Amino acid sequence: MTTTTKAEPATSGKPRLGTPSRPVLVGVAIGIVYLVWGSTYLGIRIMVEDMPPMLAAGARFMLAGLILAAIVATRGGLVKLKVTRAELLSCALIGLLLPVLGQGMVTVAENGGAPSGLTALLIAVVPLWVLLYRLLSGERPKWTTVAGVLLGFVGLAALLVSNGVAADFPFWTMALVVFSAASWAFGSWLQPRLRMPRNPFVAALYEMLIGGALLIGVGLASGEPLDLGAYSAQSWAAWAYLVVFGSVVAFSAYVWLLQAVPVSLVATYAYVNPLVAVFLGWLVLSEAVTPAIMAGGAVVVAAVALVVSTERPRRTATK
Repeated sequence: MTTTTKAEPATSGKPRLGTPSRPVLVGVAIGIVYLVWGSTYLGIRIMVEDMPPMLAAGARFMLAGLILAAIVATRGGLVKLKVTRAELLSCALIGLLLPVLGQGMVTVAENGGAPSGLTALLIAVVPLWVLLYRLLSGERPKWTTVAGVLLGFVGLAALLVSNGVAADFPFWTMALVVFSAASWAFGSWLQPRLRMPRNPFVAALYEMLIGGALLIGVGLASGEPLDLGAYSAQSWAAWAYLVVFGSVVAFSAYVWLLQAVPVSLVATYAYVNPLVAVFLGWLVLSEAVTPAIMAGGAVVVAAVALVVSTERPRRTATK
């Protein structure tokens, strides 16, 4: 259950949970999630050309969690890493929903043949799932939020049709991507309602460590081969990019946003990521950018603007 915290005094420069965040920090964090995560679909596709999906994803999150833990400990000492049992259990649940069932299963789907661009388009239904969870929990979002989400879905549908839906890849990969989107959305909706560590970066590192350990365990149990010398330099470079930028930087920014602004605002990243993925497909793979794609992209951007204008955090007066 969500709790309400008192606003910090005007003399405090550090935002606390339940208080509005500085617009510049919110804008930078959202920009990172928009752009970096849009590029990770291509990175995952390159990584799994040689690497086993669950072991690679698990090692990615484990290393990212260790890096973030080192940064937190260096800045504040080991005491900063201390969490209660309830907080650790909450991190474990979110680690299952986000890194494992969310990004981990996307890695498995792309290893099974799911195209990176189409994967990004299907993941973009995350805001619709979030809206469904909000409605089921008894919330009544503003009609403009609902309109923005639906408008975004129309734009994404146009993008999907323009890219074609008949392709040479197994259907199960698309079903797995849809499942991962639902899991990611549920974790995003649930996290602000759990007893999490007050420091969002501490929450992020435990989520990644636990999620990474689970993925590695499942990968080993399922018989995924581990041959470090067989992986190409290109796959290693993609894996390193996903560790540093996709996990340490972007995932930390995402977790911070979940505790700082409305989840509907955070979820708009799912509208922008496909545009980035389509652009990278054109730039790296020479995929055509048709007028239909441009029109669908324009609708998506309009939907993002509508949701952002409706859900952006409000300032509160300080004494």
